[in-house]
Amino acid sequence: MVQSKCGLFDNEFKVDAAYFKALSHPARLQILKFLSDSNICITGDISNQLPLGRTTVNQHINELKAAGLIIGHIDGVNTKYCLNIEKIEDMKRSVNCFMDSLNADNFKCE
Repeated sequence: MVQSKCGLFDNEFKVDAAYFKALSHPARLQILKFLSDSNICITGDISNQLPLGRTTVNQHINELKAAGLIIGHIDGVNTKYCLNIEKIEDMKRSVNCFMDSLNADNFKCE
């Protein structure tokens, strides 16, 4: 059986990489920020908040949902989008831990 190259890395790195991938597009960052700033679940079309078409926005929403960062609930004919607060907090801890592990303060390049 051939082992995936991802299998060569610690689980921590795989988790962090998934978060970084989910955050790797400005549209996804803007969607997360919009939901956060709204401070409520949003029902309806988020695409009018971004300079992108509805189909493209939906693709980014699906990426965020796949990463578990947002949750979509069917509400009649609309979908209600919410931040997944537990997953957001988990991501913050994980990414902060990774960033803190980088020895940038004492790094010397000569």
